[in-house]
Amino acid sequence: MAIRGIQVLRDRGIEHEVLVYRYDRKGTEPAADALGLPHGDVVKSLVFRTDSGGFLFALMAGDATVSVRKLGRATGHKTVEPAAPRDAERLTGYFVGGMSPLGSRQALPVILDETTATRPRLVINAGARGTLVRLATSDLVALIGASIADIRNDERSRHPTT
Repeated sequence: MAIRGIQVLRDRGIEHEVLVYRYDRKGTEPAADALGLPHGDVVKSLVFRTDSGGFLFALMAGDATVSVRKLGRATGHKTVEPAAPRDAERLTGYFVGGMSPLGSRQALPVILDETTATRPRLVINAGARGTLVRLATSDLVALIGASIADIRNDERSRHPTT
């Protein structure tokens, strides 16, 4: 069975490299560690629900977190919150741990963190657990129609988890 994200890249003739690892838990850190990549090169594909009932993707480097306040401001919403896993899976057609805007069942608006966007190449989930693709950031942005904005949680304002 073809992985939709990879098929989209092939159909569009976009240069990419497929990276496969043994998936045993979700998250960019285990993926980056398994592939020997810097955590900042592997992108989180997170689905958020907006105050208007819509959904969107936020793409963030694996070594950073999304500021919901900044994401809301960048998208013109008073509030945004992480989508329930069942909603994200229903909308994208992908399981948690394999979410991707590449080949998503429903095209959602995509916001790419501006600091993450400065990297020349990014590694993003291809739409299956344990399968990532590395491609030029400019190709990713053009393919998914991503908007670029400052959505990164500042280290200074980060609250410790309890």
